[in-house]
Amino acid sequence: MADGFETVRVDKWLWAARLVKTRGLAVEAINGGRVEVNGQRVKPSKDLKPGDRLVFTTGPVRRELMIRALSARRGPATEAALLYDETPESRQARERHAEERRLTRPAFDDAGGRPTKRDRRRFDSLGSKPRDR
Repeated sequence: MADGFETVRVDKWLWAARLVKTRGLAVEAINGGRVEVNGQRVKPSKDLKPGDRLVFTTGPVRRELMIRALSARRGPATEAALLYDETPESRQARERHAEERRLTRPAFDDAGGRPTKRDRRRFDSLGSKPRDR
């Protein structure tokens, strides 16, 4: 899994581990202070090595990861998942946030999109003013 690398840049690793969609987004996250390696804010060119502790924040979710392996190549998600271990506390917080988000979804999400002709007629019949024809 190490692909012959002893170190890999943080931005490349975030992309290879499928934590971000593009290296550009990885650089933005790093420059925005949302990535820490071993408790320190870093630059995109910082080299990672196995055993480093990486903290990655996206929105309200903070993920704490232990780097198990390195890869500068973006492969399948099954391989990417082997590059790191997420701490149990981080996993629980992420799952709790996902559950809260699912439970607090707005009620109008289930409206089904654009109203049909039948819906429009019902809505018009509820109005107090007759329509001009």
